[in-house]
Amino acid sequence: MIIMESETLKCLAEDASRQTIVVGGGSADIEWIESLTTSTSPIFGRVNVVQLEDKASFALTVVNENQDIVAHAVFVDHPIGDLVDQAQWEQFLHKHFSSPQCTSLNTLFLHLFVAREDFATTTVHKIIRTAFHVVPEVEYICLVSPNVAELEPALQVIFEPFQSRTDSALQCLAFFCCREKIYPQVHIRPFRASDLKEVMDIIDEETASSSDSIELESEHCHSITVEADKAVVGFIKVSDVVDIYNLKILDHFDLRQFKGFYKIQEKQAEAAAADLSGEEQEPSSTLEEQRETQMTEAPSKKYNAFCIRFFLTKKRFNLRSVDCIQYMFQLFPDLDYCIFTFDLSCAEFGFLQNFLRVPTEPTNLSPCALYIFHRSGLGRVEVRKAVDSDWAAVSDLVKDLNCNKSLLQDLDSFYNDPVSVMLQAFVAQMDTQIVGILIVKDEQDVDYLRAHYNIDNYIQFSQYRSEEHVHIRHFVLKPFLGRLSKHYFKEVLRLAHKSCLYYRTYPRHCSHQDSCVDPLDFVLNYAVPISPRKQIIYPLEELGNDAPSIRLTEEQAPFALSLIRRKFLVQPRRNINTRIVVVGASDTGLSFLETLCLRPNLKFNNLALVSTHGFPGDCDHKDMGFLSTSHAYNSKDLATIHSNINVVKGKMVSINRKSKYVLVSGVGKVPYNYLILCTGLQYSVPNLTVENISDPSNDQLQPQPTEQTNPGVVPSNLFTLNDVHDCMAARHWLCANFLDQKDNAIIYGDNIDVYISVETLLSLGIPGARIHLVLPPPEPAVCTFPNSVVENAVAAALKVANVHVHRDFVLAQMNSDEHPDRLTSVTFTKDSEPLHLQCGVFLNLSGKEIDCDVLESIQKSLLLYDDRLVIRATFLTTDSSIYGAGPLTRFSHWYHSDEWSHANFNSKEVGQDLAETLLSKLDAIVENLEEESPVEGRLIPIYKQAKIQGGKLPGGFNFLHVTKPSPTTARRPFTPTTQIVTGGVNTGNYFCIELDCNGLVETIICLSLEPLPISNYLTLYGKHEKLLGQMLRRYRQGLIQDLYSFFRQKWCMPIFHDRYSDLEKELWEKVRLKDTGSQRVTEEDSDSSPPGSFLDAEGRATVRNVTQRFLAHNKDLLPMFSEPEQP
Repeated sequence: MIIMESETLKCLAEDASRQTIVVGGGSADIEWIESLTTSTSPIFGRVNVVQLEDKASFALTVVNENQDIVAHAVFVDHPIGDLVDQAQWEQFLHKHFSSPQCTSLNTLFLHLFVAREDFATTTVHKIIRTAFHVVPEVEYICLVSPNVAELEPALQVIFEPFQSRTDSALQCLAFFCCREKIYPQVHIRPFRASDLKEVMDIIDEETASSSDSIELESEHCHSITVEADKAVVGFIKVSDVVDIYNLKILDHFDLRQFKGFYKIQEKQAEAAAADLSGEEQEPSSTLEEQRETQMTEAPSKKYNAFCIRFFLTKKRFNLRSVDCIQYMFQLFPDLDYCIFTFDLSCAEFGFLQNFLRVPTEPTNLSPCALYIFHRSGLGRVEVRKAVDSDWAAVSDLVKDLNCNKSLLQDLDSFYNDPVSVMLQAFVAQMDTQIVGILIVKDEQDVDYLRAHYNIDNYIQFSQYRSEEHVHIRHFVLKPFLGRLSKHYFKEVLRLAHKSCLYYRTYPRHCSHQDSCVDPLDFVLNYAVPISPRKQIIYPLEELGNDAPSIRLTEEQAPFALSLIRRKFLVQPRRNINTRIVVVGASDTGLSFLETLCLRPNLKFNNLALVSTHGFPGDCDHKDMGFLSTSHAYNSKDLATIHSNINVVKGKMVSINRKSKYVLVSGVGKVPYNYLILCTGLQYSVPNLTVENISDPSNDQLQPQPTEQTNPGVVPSNLFTLNDVHDCMAARHWLCANFLDQKDNAIIYGDNIDVYISVETLLSLGIPGARIHLVLPPPEPAVCTFPNSVVENAVAAALKVANVHVHRDFVLAQMNSDEHPDRLTSVTFTKDSEPLHLQCGVFLNLSGKEIDCDVLESIQKSLLLYDDRLVIRATFLTTDSSIYGAGPLTRFSHWYHSDEWSHANFNSKEVGQDLAETLLSKLDAIVENLEEESPVEGRLIPIYKQAKIQGGKLPGGFNFLHVTKPSPTTARRPFTPTTQIVTGGVNTGNYFCIELDCNGLVETIICLSLEPLPISNYLTLYGKHEKLLGQMLRRYRQGLIQDLYSFFRQKWCMPIFHDRYSDLEKELWEKVRLKDTGSQRVTEEDSDSSPPGSFLDAEGRATVRNVTQRFLAHNKDLLPMFSEPEQP
């Protein structure tokens, strides 16, 4: 049982003076901090505040009730300035001062303290106290500086001088502050009956019945009181008797690396004793068999673990409860493991940061997470550079791991010539045993990483030298020492004089993953995933020498990038153990997962994706054809998502709402706390009986209902294409079984996918005369193509290719000969006029509907279904644990908005909103900041991002259609205010842009024989035409003859930049500030006109300066612009 008061991550302390201490500080605080550094310069020296803040271990800011800053402090893991090398400060302190207890594990250094006048004395104590609270392992905070000056009075109260051990007068300041003086450790003692009242005051009323168990004490069960300032602040109950409940939980975990929590040596000792006595022995069993035998026999006394049965603490003593771990192990001197089972639905609290969470598979049915702490975690690990004598121990450490040969080769290279290979190797040593190895390599592609990943979101890149960036080549650490991995990374950064530690995770189908990393979770626990950046597709011929360096534009194998820096180690991401299961690898589902994975302050440990064919990025699927694309994700995006989730390959066949699990074919039960249904709609096998009929009559050809059912045996030459795996299977089958034949290929459906499939067959070399395109009667108010130009171009291309087109026919019957697994002919009807076609392959792309298994699962689980899964505006179904999103769903009739559904919007935007909705429940910070609109519950959300569709159409046309969301109800077509059209179908360069009444781009249609720079054109949507080089005016003046050439000009490149939207926001803020109090810029103006339209000379100068700063900051990707001369 775990009971604790709610805790907050941002606000760490508050007192009667209404002053709050906050971890970190924003960029807006820099100017204020710099203004106060002059008064502190005698002690801290000249400070580059931006650089110091970015490279520090952490910073603390004190604000008053008006959120005004009154004090600020910065802490780093080495002394100030160049007094001593940061890798040698321990030896320096121990040589010159009496500081035997100061180590790299328990010491931090104050590098800056500033405060408003009259606030220094009151705030410095709060800051130092909070520093000890934030970092529980720190025992000393030192102030060691080469600048000899008198400490200001506020610091003299806190710090005391080191005692010098040498006679020579060392010119430096050396002061320290001990935890015991400011924030003493809690006192741990046995529970007494007199503590009961204070303990019960902490416990909630509903748990008062547990008082009997609190008082229970025995040889195998101990009750512990946590005391601070002579007051009871916590209670813990531990036992070496693992009860039946915990035994059942342990059965769900793979404990082989922990020897099943048994002492193997006891069995070995018995075997050795039997050998000495001369008794006959049975053949020796394997280690696996021994463990299985132990798990089945296992009397409780043979466990090598004790468990925490009851845990209670006040929130402000949450982190300090780590002090009791050593006391607990003293109660059980013969046991090596402390285990803690924790409800998955509860938020992880600070005490558990010291434990190792045992990873689980998505099929693990345990209702709890398992945390363990090994006795060796109480010891000290020394991190040092590897030496030649470590080779044998490292080899033994990694002998059973994949890629161990690569690790040992790099270790040899480090020994032989570390400079030329740019490698550094560091070992972790406990006592005399090597327990870890970490090999890092200088990052040579740091400019590429910055250009392709959002590193600038986490560091001030200009403040770092190129040699401060390294990446992890290999990392191995004993599994039970996970708690010390944080110290390991921190020490390597210090000893190697580095600031940024990167790790690349490659997809499984790539061959670049030659790093030996085990356990991977130890790296990902402290690394923050970095999202990929949208790339500009440069017209290299037009740019010439003004193009970016080829090092930035060249393609590399896709990978997920993670970053470790000092701040992330001191303030790790908050773990979320809640089981979130996403069914369907649709754009909506992937967007939902991506938003959660890239949350910088949260780490989701139990994200699972259930997908019929696994993860869509598991294979290289470029130019696969057959289906249209939304251009929502590229290979880098997919690699980032995949590296942070678990994938369950299979199909959902049922939902058990009571027990909260989904049943997946071929896998079994997948439990959930929250279930996300976003399977979308699929093409399915036609619900027609495959018969052996040689000459069917018209009476036998009545069309059948289209409601989906399980089709049974599917003919081998009948394909329904729904994802890249289906398309790959179809392509491989066609290449192997159809290209050299003379049979017909029949494509059935009436949507853009059928035309893309026709072009795919033609590109494979199948003659158009063998292709029959059968189009069913069109649905009312549904148009396949955006306009008649595209439609006519496709029709002409089909005619030129001799493709047979049959319109308004309905599939009636599929026939086979003596081989029932193969279609031989297909029959269609049109006004009782049958169409009989001989069939070699049949592609069914008609009528997307909900998958039959998904539909059955929804209906049998009694979720509200009305042609689609019914949801509320907050994505909730009739079950508070089940959410729905995407085309699978429709809004409840209660909203009176039947013309709108998620199918009308950009699926990626819908998935992002779904993630934010769920985060409001899971993340306390978001929940506290988010304010619900009073009308939110009665209105459906309306999204603004564009609907995107693209593909390759017959005639070799590359097609792109970008348009605003629109309702499905048939209405009179909307005529855009303005249309800009250049080129034509005959010349293969048709380009159409439609502007709304405000001059904003709302539709883009491209039909080109040349490849399209898709990412460039997608950025045009929603932009004002004046921002696009006064496009409308130039077009009317006849200056724009070809929009493709127009958007290849140099001046367009900043518009395609992924941070151009940030520039627009900054410009609007400047515009509003300049026009405060005037009526010249209104909200309506801001939505319809670009920044600068209403500004005077001063305002235009401001816009010009902001724009120049943007170009200078992004010089690497925009080198075609010259920097203005500095006055």
